Amino acid sequence: MTETPSAQVEPPPFASPDSKVAHDLSLRIRQQEILAELGVLSLRGTPFQELIDAAARLAAEGLEAEFCKVLEFQPEERRLLVRAGVGWDAGVIGSATIGADIESPAGFALQTGAPVVSNQLENEKRFRTPELLADHGIRRAINVILQGDGAPYGVLEVDSTFEGDFSENDIAFLQGAANIIGLAIERQKYDRELRSALDHQQVMLKEINHRVKNSLQLVTSMLNIRASSQSDPAVHSVLTEAAARVGAISRAHDRLYRSADVTRIEIATYLGEVCNDLTQAIHHCEIAFSCEGPVMMPTDRAINLALLVTELVTNAAKHAYGEEGGRVNVELKTENSETISITVQDHGKGLPDDFEPKGSHGLGMRLITALSKQLHAVLEIPKRDTGAWFVLRVPLTEPQQA
Repeated sequence: MTETPSAQVEPPPFASPDSKVAHDLSLRIRQQEILAELGVLSLRGTPFQELIDAAARLAAEGLEAEFCKVLEFQPEERRLLVRAGVGWDAGVIGSATIGADIESPAGFALQTGAPVVSNQLENEKRFRTPELLADHGIRRAINVILQGDGAPYGVLEVDSTFEGDFSENDIAFLQGAANIIGLAIERQKYDRELRSALDHQQVMLKEINHRVKNSLQLVTSMLNIRASSQSDPAVHSVLTEAAARVGAISRAHDRLYRSADVTRIEIATYLGEVCNDLTQAIHHCEIAFSCEGPVMMPTDRAINLALLVTELVTNAAKHAYGEEGGRVNVELKTENSETISITVQDHGKGLPDDFEPKGSHGLGMRLITALSKQLHAVLEIPKRDTGAWFVLRVPLTEPQQA
């Protein structure tokens, strides 16, 4: 906030009534241009201090005055602080105050909400002349209220050391400028409330995410403990697989909600992280992920897709290789603007000749079939000389119902 001096040039006398009319017309046009300029600054979201600095400069110009100040009401002190202005001595803006009582012109405008015009401060009987105005030789002043977010923000005041009269047109212009500032104050209020609401939602989302993740981890731990206590290999295997699936859901959930946008996610990065997690979980296999580029996908579909890929990779690691382990490749491609394809490939012993996904009794393949149907994905199993290949063609968005 820096004090900006105004030009100390007294308006010249008019040579004729016609020249005064022409000058007045030109001034009214300029005032309308100023209001339009202030409106544009406000709509652009100009920082508030910059806006009131510009408003003070333009209001002084619009009334051909040397001084203007934006006064902010300080309720605790019952005074008005000079928040912005032009023409004033160094040290005034941001520090100087005047009384907000009804006996000062600005205080009267604040208390009553009515514009106040004092064209001869030296002869004014209604109000006292504030010391700040007297020190700067102010002879006339015009004040209008600045509305705030429920309570008045303060006052917009234009002052001059020159003789003359502020008119009804001048009041209308200055009130128009004050109204634009008032709208900016209201916008600030709504922006604060919106930021507060968004911050609250973010906190709640993080808390919910934390609780869900902890609950899933607890279920995983309980299943693993139960599995370790089983002597029956079949029961042990079932419980271990169930724990792995719950763990996969937990990891998918955790990865997903680290994103700033909870409605959509970049699926290539997301699946890459899921495959990295699977490499850590499936110790005897390396899970290699590759993709062509970033692809955005709605959140709910991304979760199901991550679970589907997890099942395909887990099945490949379980059935393709023995204890010596191997490599599982996961490849993501963009087929067109609406569809992606995901290939899960191993180099193991391959599938039986009569293999049919829908006829499989294994839980893994039943989950793969169910998740594919839920995503409206097409699951293809091309024949290969070695290993097993699964190709998913997945719509990026939910298909429209006919």
